[in-house]
Amino acid sequence: MIITGLLLGLALGFVFQRGRFCVTGAFRDVWLSGSTRWLTAFLVAIAIQAVAVNGMIAAGWINPNIPTLALAAVVGGSFIFGIGIVLAGGCATGTYYRSGEGLIGSWIALLFYAMSASVMKSGLGAEFTASQRNETQDAVTIHDTLGISVWVLVVLFVALVGYLLVQQTRKAKAPIATLPAKKTGLAHLLFEKKWTPNATAVAVGLLAALAYPLSQATGRNAGLGITTPSANIVEFFATGDTTLIDWGVMLVLGIIPGSYIAAKLSGEFRLRAPDARTSVRAIAGGTLMGTGAALAGGCSIGNSLVQTALFSWQGWIALLFTFLGVGFAAKFFVQTHKRAGAVACEVPQVSAVN
Repeated sequence: MIITGLLLGLALGFVFQRGRFCVTGAFRDVWLSGSTRWLTAFLVAIAIQAVAVNGMIAAGWINPNIPTLALAAVVGGSFIFGIGIVLAGGCATGTYYRSGEGLIGSWIALLFYAMSASVMKSGLGAEFTASQRNETQDAVTIHDTLGISVWVLVVLFVALVGYLLVQQTRKAKAPIATLPAKKTGLAHLLFEKKWTPNATAVAVGLLAALAYPLSQATGRNAGLGITTPSANIVEFFATGDTTLIDWGVMLVLGIIPGSYIAAKLSGEFRLRAPDARTSVRAIAGGTLMGTGAALAGGCSIGNSLVQTALFSWQGWIALLFTFLGVGFAAKFFVQTHKRAGAVACEVPQVSAVN
C-alpha cells in the first residue's frame, strides 16, 4: 500500500512544477512588493484541505495525529526555517521540485536539508531537539482551547479566503498576451498553458486532503510531510533499517521524478550549475531549513499547510513565524544584495550544463 505514497508524490511533483508552487515566493512577495497573489493562493489550498479533512474526521474515516504545542521550539524553529528557505531559494517543496527541473543549487540545498534534519532528529542534535519538543503547553487545537466546534473556524476561514478572492478579482489586471498555442487539448493544458496560482492551489489542496486516507491505510495517521521522510532517507542510508521506508518516504521520493516529467514535457528542464556564492547560500539555507523544521515539528508543508487545516496551534504559530523569518531574510539578504547589484537568491546565477 505504500506505493500510493509514490503515486501521490509523482502527482504533487507534477503540480508543484507546473504551478510553480513555493511558499518562499508567496511569503517573500508580501514583504518585498506587497503582492498577496500567491499568499492568497496558499490560503486557498489550506481552506480546501480544511473542509475535506475535517469532513473526513467527522465521518470517522481518518484520525490524524495533532501535536501538543511546544511554543518555544515552534517559534524558534519556524523563524530559523523561514530564514533558511530564502537563502536556499525555495521551501521544502520548492527545493524538491526545482531539483527535478535540473537546478543543481537545489540539489545542494536538498542534501543539506535532509542531512541536518536527520542530525537534529536522530543524530547529535536529537537530545536537544527532544528537550525543546518536550517543553509543551496545554494547547493542541484552537477550537479545543476556545471550546467551540472546529466547523466554526472552518466556516470563518473559508469566508475570509472567499473575501480575499473577491478582492483579488476586482484588482486583477488585464491578461498579458501570450504566444499562439503549439499543443492542443489536454497536452496544451498540462504542458504548455501557464497555470494560475489559484488553480494550482486547488490541486494542491485536494491532493493534500487525499494524503490522509492513503497514508492512514498504511498505519501512518498523518497528512503530507517532507522533513521527517527526508531525514528518514538519510538515516536509512546510514543504518540500512528498512522499517524507515514508509508511506512518507515514498511520497517525497515521488516528487522529484514527478517534477522532472512536468519540466521535461513542458520544455523547462535544463541542468543549471550555481556559482560559488549561490552554492554557499544553498548549503547554509538547507542546513537552517532542516534544523528549523526539526525543532518546529514540521516545515512549510507539514506545519503551514497541513497542521493549519487542522487548526492546530502548532500549525498557525509556525506559519506566522515562518512568514516573519522570510521577512527578516528578505529584508536583510535579498534587498541588501539587490542594492549591491547582486542577483536575488530566488533567481540564482547559474550556468547551463551541456
